[in-house]
Amino acid sequence: MRHLSKRAPGSRAPGRRPPLTLAIPALLAVALLTLPLIGVLARTSWGDLGGHLTRPETTEALRLSLLVSFWALGLSLLLGVPLAWLLARVDFPGKAVVRSLVLLPMVLPPTVGGVALLLAFGRRGLLGPWLEDTFGLTLPFHTSGAVLAATFVAMPFLVISLEGALAGLRPRYEETAASLGASPLRVFFTVTLPMVAPGLAAGAALTWARALGEFGATITFAGNLPGTTQTLPLQVYLLLQEEPEAATSVSLLLLALAMAVLVALRGRWTGAPPRGGADRPSSPSRAAGPEPTEDTVDTPDAAAPSATGGEPGAPPERWALHADLTGFNQLTLDAEPGTTLAVVGPNGAGKTTLLRALLGLTPRAHAALRLGGTDVTSLPPHRRGVAWVPQDGALFPHLTALANTAYGPRAHGVRRAEARREAQRWLDQLGVGHLAHRKPAQVSGGQAQRVSLARALATRPRLLLLDEPLAALDQTTRSRVRHTLRTHLGGFGGVCLIVTHDPVEAVSLADRILVLDEGRAVQDSAPAEVARHPRSPWVARMLGSNAWPGTARDDGLALHGGGVLIVADPLSTGSEALAVIAPEAVSVHRERPAGSPRNVWPGTVREITASGSRLRVLIASERAPDLVAEITPQAAAELGLTDGTSVWTSVKATEVTVVPL
Repeated sequence: MRHLSKRAPGSRAPGRRPPLTLAIPALLAVALLTLPLIGVLARTSWGDLGGHLTRPETTEALRLSLLVSFWALGLSLLLGVPLAWLLARVDFPGKAVVRSLVLLPMVLPPTVGGVALLLAFGRRGLLGPWLEDTFGLTLPFHTSGAVLAATFVAMPFLVISLEGALAGLRPRYEETAASLGASPLRVFFTVTLPMVAPGLAAGAALTWARALGEFGATITFAGNLPGTTQTLPLQVYLLLQEEPEAATSVSLLLLALAMAVLVALRGRWTGAPPRGGADRPSSPSRAAGPEPTEDTVDTPDAAAPSATGGEPGAPPERWALHADLTGFNQLTLDAEPGTTLAVVGPNGAGKTTLLRALLGLTPRAHAALRLGGTDVTSLPPHRRGVAWVPQDGALFPHLTALANTAYGPRAHGVRRAEARREAQRWLDQLGVGHLAHRKPAQVSGGQAQRVSLARALATRPRLLLLDEPLAALDQTTRSRVRHTLRTHLGGFGGVCLIVTHDPVEAVSLADRILVLDEGRAVQDSAPAEVARHPRSPWVARMLGSNAWPGTARDDGLALHGGGVLIVADPLSTGSEALAVIAPEAVSVHRERPAGSPRNVWPGTVREITASGSRLRVLIASERAPDLVAEITPQAAAELGLTDGTSVWTSVKATEVTVVPL
């Protein structure tokens, strides 16, 4: 028996050898990088190492190097983090130029950088005289000048590393946080920074190491003054002229510090994605640090709607919806408080764009939005009182389920203990209370979806937007969560929009069904009306019916897909219409039927699927569009139906419903 063993991704297949034309240059490159380091180790006077490193001038230079490098790191964090966010998140004129300026110190000779700093901040530079006259600050030949030189050279490492991490972070996390009521500053500190913590740590470590080893710009701009600007690299330069052995010992110290930083990074600078894919929602949580951090920014937004919905026992507030949408979506929405609208339509119809326009998160469409008596059109997303559950849930991977659910109330200023009690209550209602202290990476997809739903409901929004909220649940769990959601929506004082492809959800949860196609409303009616008279072929098929568009003629409908359908009540000639045929109204025969059916076609069975206790049979025909028939398993057995079986189908004219378009 042959046994197959699994290899780790990226491992080399047994027996596979690299070509010599590549292997030899690669080995030479390794040797070129390694031999200088071996030279330092070989030439180090190990017996005198301790004495060299404990000299007063060496310890003073080390102290100054640490002081300069940590101040440079602090300045880089203060200035570089906002710059990295700007480059990753905002499109603005001259963005490519700004990015080139960030990269310039990395490719510029350090001494040239020092000259440039001197011409900008020196006593005769562009800003030097003003700084000295106004603040009494002289940067050249001062410790602050060494800090500035180290920051100029090292900060690009932080900006580039963090920009890459931010570019890999899906904006949906930040958008979801905003929909829960978090201000941009709160989103930045409680969601963005924790999720890019590995990239930030890597950039900070490289920045500190680069500042620690800075030489050229420092000696050119700040000089080499012992106790003031003479850092370890500058001392090495002096010792090489007088005591080469001492210079080697100090070089070894700098080498050890640099290697410690690289070992600590463990390859994060390379930007290699974690196993399992770079876009897995759970991946950032593995190195995001301690949890939770939703209390980092506690100042509530005074203009944000209350998350508690008023005093206990008070009647819930009522929020009617009026929205005029322009752009890709062109429609008007009006709904009374407590209304639930199911939004359906084919892919690309504008369903998600509609939700994002109501949130104020897309330039594709604009919504003039009024909730109750408040016009929120000009308000930013976090002040609209519109909560959103995206398709993937977008749970914050660095927070537990409880902290995720409490995030919205905390953003609205609710005290921590009260917010957590409310969050636990919603988690319990949705059947995931026992998962309160687990992170998203530790729960299943269905459980994560329920936590996302609890998080949105805990904010008590004015408008609730659900983008396929139950899609990841199994049938049993979906039924239970649907019941919980229906119970909540029954007492909800606002309006809820649910994007769904599930006809059961649309019919059981919604008071109205809004059918979209290419951004426009095709139908907006009660579920029963949509089921009886669908005005969209897609919706008719979603509800399980056959739907054939065509043009009316005297005796029926000339089908767009070819063929003629005879109907009992034809429309006026030339009008566009949709013929709807229930699958159970389609009869299947092995021989051509005789009798009253007016519509008879030959065809071939292409697919047989189970639908509850019945079978759905897809039949293709050259004389009519594809047709779905619903029959019992016993009838299928009697007819001997299998894929490829030749059959005849028939539909009575009285069984065809014609809907004018």
